[in-house]
Amino acid sequence: MINLYTWATPNGRKISIMLEELGLDYAVSPVDLGKQEQFSAHFSAISPNHKIPAIVDTEPGDSEPMVIFESGAILTYLAEKYGQFLAPHRQARYSALEWLHWQTSALGPMLGQLGFFAVRSQEKSPLAITRFTEEVDRLFSVMEKQLSSHAYLAGEEYSIADIACYPWVQAATVYFKQALNNTFNDKPALQRWLHTIADRPAVQLGMAVPKL
Repeated sequence: MINLYTWATPNGRKISIMLEELGLDYAVSPVDLGKQEQFSAHFSAISPNHKIPAIVDTEPGDSEPMVIFESGAILTYLAEKYGQFLAPHRQARYSALEWLHWQTSALGPMLGQLGFFAVRSQEKSPLAITRFTEEVDRLFSVMEKQLSSHAYLAGEEYSIADIACYPWVQAATVYFKQALNNTFNDKPALQRWLHTIADRPAVQLGMAVPKL
């Protein structure tokens, strides 16, 4: 059984989507970030960086539980263990890994900064908002170019790259709409991709985890 430690954030939803796509039974342990439960002794032993998501995989047959934090590492582990959503070798595999790492190193951090400065911070910094709005728009343009010639981010097959990126882009369309203004209007390929991913039943289930 896999125990998923998560909260209702884009990073957390990556893993619940993946688990739903794999059709696995799993337990959910909500980590309430508003109550700072990520700093509890129990969770700190699982995720030393005090961030969700994390998993503990106690599937029978393993000599010791697999304890993994960081969403990119978890997605790669699950894809390799169950042989889905990550090609086994050559270009298709590394294309998916490229876009996965692009999400964790670029798209997620930049959207996170935009969310803080443009939405959550009580004191607004016009310079910071402009800086991160422009960078997010640039990153969405990178996605638009890739998706204009490919069905999915890593090529013609749905992969962990799409699973990693979708919750962040979806959040941007809802929570950062005012800051991003008309960013999505001139990106038809990105809009097409968003609708395609959103229509997947497993994505819809995963986006509703945890049930608050």
